[in-house]
Amino acid sequence: MKRTLTIASRELGSLFISPVAYVVLTLWSVIAGTFFLASLIGFQERIIQLQQYQMLQQIELMNLNDDLIEPFIGSMWVILLFLLPAITMGLVSSEKANGTEELLLTSPISIWDIVLGKFLAGVGFVVVMTGIVSFFPALLFVFGEPEIGKTITGLICLLLVSVTYVAVGIFASSVTRNQLIAFVLTFVLLLILGMMLPFIVDITMAGSGLGRESAIAEIVRWAATGSHVDRMLQGLVDTGDLAYFVVASGVFLLLSKTVIESARWR
Repeated sequence: MKRTLTIASRELGSLFISPVAYVVLTLWSVIAGTFFLASLIGFQERIIQLQQYQMLQQIELMNLNDDLIEPFIGSMWVILLFLLPAITMGLVSSEKANGTEELLLTSPISIWDIVLGKFLAGVGFVVVMTGIVSFFPALLFVFGEPEIGKTITGLICLLLVSVTYVAVGIFASSVTRNQLIAFVLTFVLLLILGMMLPFIVDITMAGSGLGRESAIAEIVRWAATGSHVDRMLQGLVDTGDLAYFVVASGVFLLLSKTVIESARWR
C-alpha cells in the first residue's frame, strides 16, 4: 500500500506540474460557472413567466433541485467526457514515451501498485474537479433552501462517474505510447459507455431476432452510464447503481493491469 501511495503522490504532483492540469481546471471552472449561471437565469425566467400567467400551482411544484441543480450537474457530467481524457492520457503512455516503463516493470513494485497508484492520482484530481462544481450548489444554501440529500447525492454521482472514467482513461493510456491517441481512444470509449450504448443496443437488436428486451440487451443497457446517473441525480441511491461504478472501475483497472503486465513478458 505504501508503494501505491508513493506512486499516486508522484503522479498527482506531476499532473499539477503540467500546464494541462491548470488548463483543464480553468476550463472546467469557467464552464461550470457559465452553466450554473445559465441554469439560474433560466430558473428565474420560468418563475417570472409562470407568475405572469398566474400559474401558482406550477410555481409551487418547482424546486431548486429538480429545476436547477439536477440539470446543472447533468451538464457537467457531459463536459467531463471532453475534459477528463486530457488528464488521463499521459498516466501510462508517458512512461512508454519517456522510456521509463522498463524501469517500473523491472523494479520490485507490483503491477497492481503501478495501476492503483496512477488510478489514485487521477481520483485525487477529479476530487478537486468535483469540489469546484460543489461550490455552485453550495451558494444556493445561502440564498435558498435546496434539499441537502438530493444535492449531496448528485455530487457523489458526479464523483463516482469521474472515478469510473479515470479507470477507463488509464486503460486507454496503457495500450499506446502516443498521448494524442490515448486522448482520442478515451474520449471514444467514454462517449460509447456514457451515451451511445442504449442507441447501439436498440439499433442492433431491432435487426436481430433477440429483441430489445432480451437479457443481452438489458445487460448492455446496464453497462451504460446514463441510466445510473439519471437515477442518482433524482436523489435515488440504489445498490445496483453503486455496484455499476465499482464493477466498471474494477473491469477497466483489471484490463489496464493485463495490458501493462503483457509488456513485462515481451
